[in-house]
Amino acid sequence: MSEEKRKSVRDKLPPEALEHMKAARREMRKSMETVLPPGFLEHRRAARKEMLLAFRSMIDAAIKRTEEKSS
Repeated sequence: MSEEKRKSVRDKLPPEALEHMKAARREMRKSMETVLPPGFLEHRRAARKEMLLAFRSMIDAAIKRTEEKSS
């Protein structure tokens, strides 16, 4: 869902509904933490960081190739 569409949906919902949705998300996350093995969330964060670093290196390489072709 695009950011614009998300904003338009949020704008149409009453503030109380948004608060309930946020609370439900927090509670769902807490419940998932009890089901998942210890360390899972930390490992997931580390894996996400590694994926982002991989994307960064691909973008850096593409920029370098573009600059080399321009020279």
